[in-house]
Amino acid sequence: MSEMTILAFAIVAFIGIATPGPTVLLALTNGSRYGLRRALPGMAGAMLSDFVLIGAVALGLGALLAASEFWFTVVKWLGAGYLTFLGIMLLRSKGSLDVTEAAVASGAGSSASIFLKSLLVAVTNPKGYLFFSAFLPQFIVSDAPQVPQYALLAVVFASIDFAVMFAYALLGSKAVHLLKKKGALWLDRACGGALLALAGSLALYRRAAS
Repeated sequence: MSEMTILAFAIVAFIGIATPGPTVLLALTNGSRYGLRRALPGMAGAMLSDFVLIGAVALGLGALLAASEFWFTVVKWLGAGYLTFLGIMLLRSKGSLDVTEAAVASGAGSSASIFLKSLLVAVTNPKGYLFFSAFLPQFIVSDAPQVPQYALLAVVFASIDFAVMFAYALLGSKAVHLLKKKGALWLDRACGGALLALAGSLALYRRAAS
């Protein structure tokens, strides 16, 4: 795999990642609600999901979802349901700037909870598997060992993903402190509505005919 191929992959990946999706919206929300440091577990969860999705595609799961209407529908509704849940939770939030002790005790603002939200949002979205199934093979050299190539692309993609999410989380943390509590409430409402819209688009998403 040449350096130009990796660079081309990185450019296209950056464009795709920077376009607001569920994980970057969560990074923005986490940054505004908990601050940049506490948003880091969410970024780690999203990066792990990159490796899970790319690994699954390398093993053929993306092809399975493209071929099987049943499994595609199962994963699709799991993803849509989880996005709906997160969206409703944000719409019902009171725009708190800090994590209260009660929230941490209940697990709502814990590092594990923040990590799992970002991980589950990505791995329950069948569009991610189909995207990587169509996207990655264009950069894979077919007559060379493929496992190292998929691993390299996963590292590049996850690194770009982290940088973009870090920027969104930083933006959220700065913006909310400028706007105070109303800013936190506004960001929660906006991100909650966006997640519900994404849930609706996922629910309406149809597998391409074979």
